[in-house]
Amino acid sequence: MSSSMGNTVRLTVFGQSHSPSIGCVVEGLPSGFEVDLDRMRDFMARRAPGRGPWATQRKEADDVRIVSGLNPGGRTCGAPLACIIENTNTRSQDYDELARKPRPGHADWVAQEKWHGEQDVAGGGHFSGRLTAPVCAAGAICLQMLEERGVFVSAHLTSVEGVVDERFDALATDEAARRHLAEQMRTLSEKGRFPVIDEGAGKGMRAAIESARKDADSVGGMIECVACGMPAGVGDPMFDGIENLLARAAFGIPAVKGMEFGRGFDCAAMRGSKHNDPYRMRDGRVVPESNNAGGILGGITTGQPILFQVAVKPTSSIGSEQETVDLTKGTDAKLIVHGRHDPCIAPRAVPVVEAICGIVLLDALITYPPMP
Repeated sequence: MSSSMGNTVRLTVFGQSHSPSIGCVVEGLPSGFEVDLDRMRDFMARRAPGRGPWATQRKEADDVRIVSGLNPGGRTCGAPLACIIENTNTRSQDYDELARKPRPGHADWVAQEKWHGEQDVAGGGHFSGRLTAPVCAAGAICLQMLEERGVFVSAHLTSVEGVVDERFDALATDEAARRHLAEQMRTLSEKGRFPVIDEGAGKGMRAAIESARKDADSVGGMIECVACGMPAGVGDPMFDGIENLLARAAFGIPAVKGMEFGRGFDCAAMRGSKHNDPYRMRDGRVVPESNNAGGILGGITTGQPILFQVAVKPTSSIGSEQETVDLTKGTDAKLIVHGRHDPCIAPRAVPVVEAICGIVLLDALITYPPMP
């Protein structure tokens, strides 16, 4: 069972949804970097449960305790950085029935097939989205380190049940597009904001999520992420290309079921003359005239914004009656899931996508930098 990712900057996540605590260990962080703990707390708050009707009402402070890796001045010291987050609001009795009646769409049944009853069922065990909290703790630090290197990452919801947000202006490379993208990223950085660029779209998304909640159902969503400032030449084909690394990490986020880069699946319906990004010389360097490739060619960065989307499935734990089986009796059965669950996972997954992007890109910059 692998709970680790990365090459030089290596993240290991530990714990379960209802274990006493969860956490992570991050190895390979450059030393001497002063971590802004206030910014880290603000980042963690974006993922934390109980922030609105679109999220689970499980209340967790998600306070991060850093137990190693920082010197007394608050700077990274070169040792592995370890973070612990306490689980303080668990209700394991809500999951008693799921040990014998697996949830459709969840990992309950396949975990039973793999571990034969030894798995932790409560809260989803180590399959739970709760494990994305330590990912965000590690990501918050990596994102700060990237910003020091001139790389900035932002993500937002692009759609929820047919309600569509404005897309990042990252497919064009002209000055107007760059200014517009910077403004979009500034808008999303506003503290306490629902993760959309267009407030009207956010209102519609929240209404769709609330409608699903009232129906004892759930909805999914799409998340778009952009990283600006990556230099050209980062990455290592064929299996450690930037797309490879981002995809491997992104599919570690529970509920992610699809991913695309740049024009993504639309490119299958385009001609090469339209999809190719022509090159021009600008100020003595090569610059693509467009960014249909999403900032990556052959697994190596082009110097343009890295752009990708992930698809997040509807929450599997819903209050409507579903068809399942009783593993103890060996019969068909009905199931109504009790407990506190997100009617839509996607809003809280937005900072998780940013965190994953930050961890992967920092690791790639250090491990596979442009050759001199």
